[in-house]
Amino acid sequence: MPKISSDLIRQALNGATMGTRWSVALYAPAGVDLGPLSGALQVAVDEVDAQMSTWRPDSDLMRFNAATPDVWHPLPAQLLTVFDCALRIGRLTDGAFEIAMGDAVTAWGFGPAPADPDAIRAALARPRRPSFETLELDLEGGCARKRAPMSLDLSGIAKGYGVDRLIEVLRAHGIAHALAAIDGELRALGGHPDGRGWAVAVERPDPELRAAAGMLELRDIAVATSGNYRHRITVGGRELSHTMDPRRGAPLLDGPASVTVLTESCMEADAFASAFMVLGEAGRPLAERLGLDVLWDG
Repeated sequence: MPKISSDLIRQALNGATMGTRWSVALYAPAGVDLGPLSGALQVAVDEVDAQMSTWRPDSDLMRFNAATPDVWHPLPAQLLTVFDCALRIGRLTDGAFEIAMGDAVTAWGFGPAPADPDAIRAALARPRRPSFETLELDLEGGCARKRAPMSLDLSGIAKGYGVDRLIEVLRAHGIAHALAAIDGELRALGGHPDGRGWAVAVERPDPELRAAAGMLELRDIAVATSGNYRHRITVGGRELSHTMDPRRGAPLLDGPASVTVLTESCMEADAFASAFMVLGEAGRPLAERLGLDVLWDG
């Protein structure tokens, strides 16, 4: 068997997921076959997509959306984990983070189909109760039930969870130094072998120019950024952001340009970034009370 060097070499892996790409920068001994690790990372994000996509009618999430209310339905443990986190952050933010917005997301054209004026009017008129009041989970039993019809959308939390799954796989394969990312959601496993943190740019909220507003150094922490300057559509001659305002059932109109959150879990950072977009500057006391590092821009 050929001898493998113990020197750690920086490597890069990536693949497709959730309509975008995942990427991992890591350090591994020279000569190690990274094929099994790359395959395991792809399987992990494929599982998240298969369970939580709103673009796949056969996903576990979409089947649950179509399921009969007031009946317990078995669901995968990963999906229940994300539901549980979403409901907890929904309570903590008094509904600023809300996953029962799938009808509004679709109506306004941020799903697979273009905006539909009739569906928009219905979404605006629909009385809304927060999902933490209408969605029940049985984590031990592996099931959930809806107290009323609802259309759940996990676009504000699923990519963060996907990053956490990448980190779990890296740990399971003995990797101690890595940076995992899906779009604007990133999480560091350790730092560089020399002790430096992973340098990550926070993007300036400018739709015309990709430029850094500042730099962060990550070590065993996650960061997520939510903004209103990309993923926009034009409805009635007005540009609208993909961030939904749960209070209106419509795109957010007056939020900050972007919010960046740092916390241990990328799933939580992703959800809190969406919540603080909705809360804006009024969310500062909550961030301080929760001990969160939050950066508002614009």
